[in-house]
Formats: sequence, C-alpha cells, structure tokens
Amino acid sequence: MKIEMKNKFIKYSLVAGLSLGLATACTDNFLTREPQGQYSPTALQTPTGVEGILLGAYGMLDGTGLDNQAPWENEIQSWVFGGIPSDDAYKGTDAGDQPEESFIEKYDFQPTNGHIKNKWRGLFKGVARSNDALNSLKAAKGVNADRAKQIEAEARFLRGVFHFEARKMWKNIPFIDDKIFDLNNTESTKVPNDKETWPLIEADFQAAMAVLPDKQSEVGRPTKWAAMAFLAKAYMFQGWNISTGVANTAKLQAAKAILDQIVNSGKFKLTPKFYSNFDVATRNNEESVFEVQYAVSSATGDASDQGMGLAHPYASPWGCCGFYQPSQNLANAYKTDANGLPLLDTFNDVDLKNDQAVKLEDAYEPSTVALDPRIDHTLGRRGILYIDFKIHNVDFIRDQTYAGPYSPKKHIASKAFTAINGWGNLSANNYRIIRFGHILLWLAECEVELGNLEKARALVNQVRTRAANPEGFVQKATQGTTRDDFKLVFDSKGVPVSAANYVIKNYTSAWTDVATARKAVRFETRLEFAMEGHRFFDLQRWGVSADVLNKYVAVEGTKRTYKKGTVFTKGKNEYYPIPQEAIDRSSVNGTPTLVQDPAYK
Repeated sequence: MKIEMKNKFIKYSLVAGLSLGLATACTDNFLTREPQGQYSPTALQTPTGVEGILLGAYGMLDGTGLDNQAPWENEIQSWVFGGIPSDDAYKGTDAGDQPEESFIEKYDFQPTNGHIKNKWRGLFKGVARSNDALNSLKAAKGVNADRAKQIEAEARFLRGVFHFEARKMWKNIPFIDDKIFDLNNTESTKVPNDKETWPLIEADFQAAMAVLPDKQSEVGRPTKWAAMAFLAKAYMFQGWNISTGVANTAKLQAAKAILDQIVNSGKFKLTPKFYSNFDVATRNNEESVFEVQYAVSSATGDASDQGMGLAHPYASPWGCCGFYQPSQNLANAYKTDANGLPLLDTFNDVDLKNDQAVKLEDAYEPSTVALDPRIDHTLGRRGILYIDFKIHNVDFIRDQTYAGPYSPKKHIASKAFTAINGWGNLSANNYRIIRFGHILLWLAECEVELGNLEKARALVNQVRTRAANPEGFVQKATQGTTRDDFKLVFDSKGVPVSAANYVIKNYTSAWTDVATARKAVRFETRLEFAMEGHRFFDLQRWGVSADVLNKYVAVEGTKRTYKKGTVFTKGKNEYYPIPQEAIDRSSVNGTPTLVQDPAYK
C-alpha cells in the first residue's frame, strides 16, 4: 500500500555524507538507483544543490538521519525524554528491553547513556546541516534572490528548532552558527558552552519570521506564524525561574504579545474534533501551526515515522513493541466531577477501574464514572475500541505486571494507513509539534501570571468546548465472533452511542484566585497534550518537576515495584547531563571546550 501525498519533499541521499530528506510519496525510480561517483562541496553550490542540503536539514527532524542510530533516540516527538520520565507514561514493554530507557525513567541520568548521547548527536547534526545550507547558499551562483532569502529564513528556523530542543534538554549548550561552522574543519564546531543561548535562539526565530511568508506552497515548510510560535515558545521556556517557580513577567509579556498576534490573525482555529490532530487523513489542518511531515512510500520507507515505531501495542497487526505505556496517574487525571470539571487535587486518590490481571477470556465492563472524552483518544484501555482496529484487551500489552494495562494511542495510524512496507508500525501520521491548542493554552498561562484570570478562563474554555463536541467522542463497540471483529453501537434513532460516560463542561464560575487558576491551566495543558512528548519539559519550565514527580513515583511505586525508591533530585534532574562522548570530542589541545553541568560532576 502507498499513501499518495501531494506537495511533499523528496527524500534522497548523496554519497558525500549528506542524507537528505523530509517526506514524499514519490514513485520515481531514480530513488532506487545506486549513486554514481561522489559529490564535492563545490558541486552542491548550485540552486539544486543548496535546496538538497536544506532538505537534509529538514530530514533531521524525524530522527532518521544518523548512521548506526535508532530513530527513537532522536525522535522529535521526544517520547523517550519528554514522556517516560514524566508522570504521563512508563517505559513500557518488559524489564529487559532498552535498559537505557529504564535508567531515564528512574531519573538515573548518566553522561554515558547511549540514548542521551545520540539525542545530542542528532540535534547537532541538524544544526550542522542548517549551517551547511546557509554557507552553501552564500557560495552558490544562480540562486534566485527571493528564493535565497527564503532558504536563509528556513535554514535559520530549523537551526533555531534544533538549538531549542538542545537547550531544553541540557541547559548549557554551545550555539553553533554559520559564521563558525566549516564543513571541512571539525575543529570549527568545538564551541564552549559557557554562554546563555536563549538570545541566539530567539534571534534565529526573529530572523525567520521577518522573511517567511504567511503561507507556504509546500506543506512542511515553516510559515512566519510557525517562526512566531516557536519564538513565543522560547519565551515561555524562560517564563519561570526553574529553581523557585516564580514567574518572569517580562518574558511572559513578550510571549503574550506574539501569541495575541497569532490568535488575532484568524489564520488558525481548533478543529471541531479533537481526534483530527492525530488522524493521518487530517494532517496539515486548520489547527496546525507546524507539523513534522512523514510519508511511507519513499524508496526505503525511512521517511515514515520510525521514531514512534517501538511505541505500538504488542497485538497484531503491530506485534511490536509495547513501549511508552500510559501511566495509571494519567488515566486517573481524566476523571471529572459532577460539574464535568477535572479533579485538580484529588484525581489520583482512587484509581480508575482497569483490567490489571483480568484474563483475555474473562468478562469485563469499563468504568462508568464520569470521564473527560480525551482519555479514549489518548490511551487504549480494556473494553474500548482502539481507533478502528479492535477492542482493547490484555493482549495489547507485553507484560501487564511490569508496565500496566494501558496502550499509547495518539500517534497510531488508523487501519487504512497501517500495515505498510511490511511493518505496520510505520506510518505517515505527522507530528503536530505546535498546534493552535498550544497557542491558546500558552496564552492562558500568560494571562494568569499577568493577573487577567477571566481571559485565561475563556481561553481554557475554548479548548474544553472542542473536547466536549460529541461528534468527536469514541464510539461504543461490541465484540464480534473473532478477536478482530467488532460492531459499532447505535441507539434506536441511529445516533452513535459513546464508549464511556463522557462528562466534560466549561468553567462557569469566575476565576478569582491566581493559584487555583494556574493549577487549572496547567492541568488542562496536561489533558490536552498528554503522550505528545511535552510533559517532562512543561514541568521543567514551570519549576515544579521535583514536587510533582516525587509525589507521582511515591504512589506509582505501590503499583509498579520497579519504581519503589525512585527519587527526582531537584536542581539536577530537570536537565540531562551532557554526553561524555561530546565532552571528550570537544577537546582542543587536550582541553575540552564543553563543560559538564555541575549537578552531574
């Protein structure tokens, strides 16, 4: 099966060490030919060559651009680093699988961890390719002047994204720009990490937004709105003192100014159905601000979303691999009260009913308590239809006693778009790295800290109103005669019956207390973006990681024995250690230019 995707980029490779690409559904057989000869840097200093190098920078967004490196170690969705060390998810699968991730889940961050090392390699490879595109553009002849400006803006946008991802991972990072970078001199990248890089990251996004158009003719290329959104996100990551949790109102005001522009532009709106943000068929929709593009019909299949390949259920048609299982804590967060509102303080007091230790053949009825409908688009649970495949059961889980009864769901492609290229875990389901929901809830965060509580409530209610649309609810299904057979349930009037007792309503009472409003906005952010790789870094930027995660593991340790004794160390585990390999390789005249985070010395 092939998915035809118009206006996508072509993925190809050059022998000169440039693995170029983003996504495409191209069947041109030149993609399968063996390269003839080698390219020199000067051979690429042409309009076509520069475009190819730029595509190589885009290609690093999907985590597949490095030799001898698993894509999930550098996946832009960051489920390994943003998901499993948070309260959203467990590592999943079984105890012996990918032990590097087990250490990450338990906050035993080591400079020698292979996953952390390869994340660094991947992000700075993206930086290198972005700089290579900029330098090749300077040397190239015949590039249209207007297109040259666009290439520069796109390359700086990408360089900003890669540095941004590195900054939130390691805090103390080097900033490598095109003036420093020399493709033929490995010493050029040995830059000290002794300066704050946020101003330089901001400058890249500011330069990009000044040039990029309102709309691109090719999906996957950033618009000025995408650059603005990333600039606002950079401000949001500086919006709180991580040590104290105190707001930096100047940065939040700067973010608010940009977020207001995006909202007031009218360019974006929430999709009517929450699931449209995770459906292959509705990629690049009206809510999308920037998406990482994937495809499954390139010559090798490596333009597909391989990085999420491990994070699929263990049942057929996937059969691998059971990673990234939602936590019981996350499932509990979707319970609502009699007014359809989240249980901000008591959600984790009583566990939502689950099928832990319930056999496949045993009868089981899902919980009838009131639930936010987003739960069944976020995680798979017993008795509920899993997208359009089958009803979720214990056979979805590799080892329930180890990692619980739930499966990840948001990134899983529907049946019409799976079982491709011989492995059903590959898909063209784009990653919506920033969507309009982010813009609204970031703006709500700003409004709370700036004292505009009623504006914040209105923004949160926009997100909740969309979630409450019954047309977007998961439908009830009954088991058929075989494990893969099910039947959808309708009432006597032919209206779909909901899969659970979905009760979600808006906040109707005025918000008058800053602490309560802050808690509500942050809780809404979790419900909306759970299992999308953001949670660990949201807790980091708010300065609440130690408080939230130590409470989490204290309770989870009573359910998952391997979590007993786990401790998140404040002032250390908010960031990851710089890989020892990177420090060793940064040496100039025997002295490393990179310095380890003092918390890890």
